[in-house]
Parts: sequence; C-alpha cells; structure tokens
Amino acid sequence: MPHALHDPVLDWYDEHARELPWRGDDASAWSVMVSEFMLQQTPVVRVLPMHQEWLRRWPTPADLAAAPSGEAVRSWGRLGYPRRALRLHATAVAITEQHGGVVPSEYDELLALPGVGDYTASAIASFAYGRRHVVLDTNVRRVFARALSGVEFPAPAVTRAERDLGARLLPDDAPTAATWAVAVMELGALVCTAATPRCDACPIRRRCAWQLAGKPPYDGPPRKAQTWAGTDRQCRGRLLGVLRDSEVPVPRARLDAVWSDESQRERCLASLVADRLAVRLDDGDRYALP
Repeated sequence: MPHALHDPVLDWYDEHARELPWRGDDASAWSVMVSEFMLQQTPVVRVLPMHQEWLRRWPTPADLAAAPSGEAVRSWGRLGYPRRALRLHATAVAITEQHGGVVPSEYDELLALPGVGDYTASAIASFAYGRRHVVLDTNVRRVFARALSGVEFPAPAVTRAERDLGARLLPDDAPTAATWAVAVMELGALVCTAATPRCDACPIRRRCAWQLAGKPPYDGPPRKAQTWAGTDRQCRGRLLGVLRDSEVPVPRARLDAVWSDESQRERCLASLVADRLAVRLDDGDRYALP
C-alpha cells in the first residue's frame, strides 16, 4: 500500500536528483560497487574524481583483481580509511574467482563478499539491479528518525525497529522500491542534513513529526565527534602517504621524519603492517606498499 511519504519524496527526487556517474542508465554494477566503498564516511565531492580514475584504470573487477593490492592502496589517495581499498581489491578477486567477473545481484551472494555488510549488499542489489531491499545509511536513518519518529537523530546503531519501519515503508513494486531507497538517501544528503537541515525546502515538512513537534533537540546517547589532529589516524595517514608517494621501498629514516612522537609512530607503523597496508622488507629498515 502506498505510504503518504512516497509521492512527495519520489516527485522531489525526480526534480532534484544529482547527476552522478554511478546513477546513470549506463552505469555498471561495478561502478555502483566502487562508489559504495568510496562513499563510506566520505563526501561525494571527494569521491567523484577518484571514482572516475578508478573506473578508467580498472573498468571491471577482473582488472582490479589482476593488480597488486598495493596499487589499490596507492590509487586510493587521500580518501581516508585506506583499508577500504584493500577490501575492495579482495572483493574484486572474489568476484573474479567465484562469479566469473560479474558483480552478483543477489543480496546473500553480495553479503558473502569481503568487506560487504548489510548496507552495502542492500545498496548494490537495489541501485545496480533494481531489487527490493531496505537500504539504511546514515542519511536514510536521519530522515526516518525525524519524519516518522519525531527525533532529531537516530540511535548510534541500526535497531530492529528501524529495519521494521524501513520494511513497512518500502514500496511493493521493486523498481519503485529501488528509486525510493535512493530518493530518501538523497533527501537526507541535500535537505535533511545533520547540522543545518533545510526544512523550508523539504517536500514532507508538513508531515514531518520532528517539525510538527517544534524540532526538539536530540537527547539520546552522546554522539561521537570526529577528531583528527594528533590522532593515530593522522599518524597512520602521514606514514602511508610517504609509502604511497614512492615507487620504491622507503627507508625507515623517511618515515621517522614525518612524525615526531616515536612511540606513536612505532605503534602506527606496526598497525599498518598488521592491517596489510604496508610491508616491512627483509632487511628490516625499509617499508613499502603490499
């Protein structure tokens, strides 16, 4: 049964959807998969040039699978969270070996791939193949929390109640359900944003429970704040940047020069090796990408 939110959100999407390469009619399922890996905790504006370069260099999973994993890390550049590059490479290998080089369309097969969780499997099946799945990313969860639950932000982790709500809202027709999933996501990304929601531009503002309640402030568990300066993440990024920018193994002295805190540097370098983002060569004094 159509929900009261369907038509206004779908009509809004028809008019305001961004033209993104992984949404075009000619976009491959591989293009959708690459975008989903890259978009995790990374804004679209930073992903666009990297997505274009990856698809130019590795237009199919088999092309990426044939390259060393270190080249995936190098080409990931400064998108952040570089373990995503390793997972995407491992996924490309699995697709090549187990699925004949074709990104699978079934949720269960997608979920079995390295680095693919519930959200990513649902998103790829929905966006690439037009399947009917509940797709719950941060933007979708925020729209549902405000419009239907009357709270500013959803819980820190996806709850069963959210999944049940998403299932009840899903249109019966599979193609419409796939469009609905991306439409709600786009509404959260462009209008129902976290910090400065543009309520005056929202197509469902007259039906929004949070708006009707006077937009009460969030009073749930503390929300994690992203930090960067001085963290292990920053240190790891500096060290990995040296390796990424060099075509040859890097002597230890060059790594020592980019981070002054010795104990933190040692810890972060060891973690890069443990995560298989870097390798320590046999001489013990040089490092390289895998």
